[in-house]
Amino acid sequence: MSPNILLLSIQHQYASMIFDGDKQVELRRVRPRHLREGDLILVYVTSPEKALFGVLEVEKVVEMVPEKLWQLVEDKAGISYESFQKYYENASVGFAIFLGKTFSFDSPIKLERLREKWVDFRPPQCYRYLKDKELNLVQSIAQHDILSLSNKPKAYQIELLPQK
Repeated sequence: MSPNILLLSIQHQYASMIFDGDKQVELRRVRPRHLREGDLILVYVTSPEKALFGVLEVEKVVEMVPEKLWQLVEDKAGISYESFQKYYENASVGFAIFLGKTFSFDSPIKLERLREKWVDFRPPQCYRYLKDKELNLVQSIAQHDILSLSNKPKAYQIELLPQK
């Protein structure tokens, strides 16, 4: 089964920490359904950057009450306990996406450049899964086989489209 490709919006400070290796867990209040070990996350960095920065491999997804979740992620989440508490305020459950391999694009793919090929691209408020056609567009722009970053076997192979 091929990996799912999740497009995830992340604030710049946290994306930088992830790609620098200082943050190994992405915290969420809502679980991205269907996200499993070996799936890939395409990282869209929010304003002011507004760009695709790279790809992350999912090691595992954990669901817990916030109090227990903090004990598991406190040295991996890149945030203070106070920020964690504020983020999960009034939440009965929290989700932690443990990250494996990371891959940064040679240069971020700016929103304007992305929309040249993917005209109706809209950054997700939270997350969304990519369709095959969308993945092809991103791979064409990035000139990289994103699926090769996953340990999951591929049910299909996507060819890189030539740059125009």
